[in-house]
Amino acid sequence: MGLSSIGIPGLIIILVIVLIIFGPKKLPEIGGAFGKTLSEFKRSTKGVLDDEDTTSMPEKKSE
Repeated sequence: MGLSSIGIPGLIIILVIVLIIFGPKKLPEIGGAFGKTLSEFKRSTKGVLDDEDTTSMPEKKSE
């Protein structure tokens, strides 16, 4: 049972609980922080994958 089995009703319940806990004034701040964190994570993983690709390629010898 993973995140893919939550479905629309589950997401709505989670959203309502988050709204009750944090309130409508805090939601934009939380969403912005989550977005920044997610984009930084994507950038970091892309950097790691790019580093891995360059190290796994054999270097060309110049003559």
